[in-house]
Amino acid sequence: MKDTIKNILSVFIVICLTTFFSAIQLYAELPSFLIPPKEFSAFDTPNDAGETVSFTWDASPSDCADVFYVIYADKEKNGSFEREALRIQSNTCYRKGAPEIYGYKEDNGNYHYVQINPLKVFNGETLEKRQRFYFKLAVISSEEKVFSENIAFATPRGNWLDMKKINNFAIMIVFSGIVLYFILHARRNPDMFLRKIGGLDAVDEALGRATEMGKPVLFVHGLTPMGTISTIASTNILGRIARKIADYDATLKVVNSDPIVMSVSQEVVKESYLEAGRPDAYNQDNVFLVAAEQFPYVAAVSGIMTREKPAANFFMGYFYAEALLLAETGASTGAIQIAGTDAYTQLPFFITTCDYTLIGEELYAASAYLSREPMLMGTLRAQDAGKGLLIIILLIGTALASFGLTFVTHLFEAF
Repeated sequence: MKDTIKNILSVFIVICLTTFFSAIQLYAELPSFLIPPKEFSAFDTPNDAGETVSFTWDASPSDCADVFYVIYADKEKNGSFEREALRIQSNTCYRKGAPEIYGYKEDNGNYHYVQINPLKVFNGETLEKRQRFYFKLAVISSEEKVFSENIAFATPRGNWLDMKKINNFAIMIVFSGIVLYFILHARRNPDMFLRKIGGLDAVDEALGRATEMGKPVLFVHGLTPMGTISTIASTNILGRIARKIADYDATLKVVNSDPIVMSVSQEVVKESYLEAGRPDAYNQDNVFLVAAEQFPYVAAVSGIMTREKPAANFFMGYFYAEALLLAETGASTGAIQIAGTDAYTQLPFFITTCDYTLIGEELYAASAYLSREPMLMGTLRAQDAGKGLLIIILLIGTALASFGLTFVTHLFEAF
């Protein structure tokens, strides 16, 4: 019984002490009197369209969660300043939240910074074209209100250039220069080296095998319409494959799920046969529409694979749940299969069931790789050079950041 009473008393004492010290701490946080900031200034917000005005002032010893800063606005210097333009807690909104203006200085946490749109404050009132606005800052608690001595003023003006984006502009200039350089280099050197892509190196092998075996080549589009990037890329690849098919005198069959994609594919294949000098070998019936719905399309294409047993299957475009069904059916017939897609959810299925897989942007690079067109080659080589440059910058930035030097990181920040 005595132990129980002792335990109860101990708990009671702990609760009382905790409450007492919490009250002392809360009382200590409340200012005994309000101290207004010594510096209060307003200026036109840089790099904007002339809509806002910025304010900054030094932090006050009175700053805490229960004290507020209020900015009052007026159109006259000697006005009544009764219109409240902004109210914030005194322990929020610092210069460190605006590095595009104040950089990354250590003392930015000692100054407040906010923006106000005067047009919204004086909404519906008649304003001059270049109206000057006046502002006063007050420190307010539940029982006290103290004004800063300064009356700040500013006139919002629009800026021609957004200097916050200068890093984006510089990066664009650098990469544009790289692209132009490699395009010119590709025109002077048609045999310019491009990184190896295994799936594209195997195209000639697959087409040669189909020619030797006397079996057709099957080209399967994805299910997306003509307006998607992956379908456009797959159509470019189709044109290059059709040109080689015409040279080899083999048979190419193109299956489609969209009538517009079918029409474009027919024109692309026809043009390829014309370029090869064999327009008579082109058969429009080999480029056809099988079904507009997903799984009827799968059933129809799988039936073609099973009956005709093409020697090579090309799956190019954006695929959904039908990817594994198509690729598994093609693998069961013993065909060489080359797939290319930017649908990351279907890549594991293609990698598992196909001989070669173009992953992501390799699908877009394929047209340049197969055609050796200087414009496309130069662009592709420039992209690779840009990626290499970014990797180098990342490594340098990581090394410098390890020693506390973060200026490289700030160069790539988007404000």
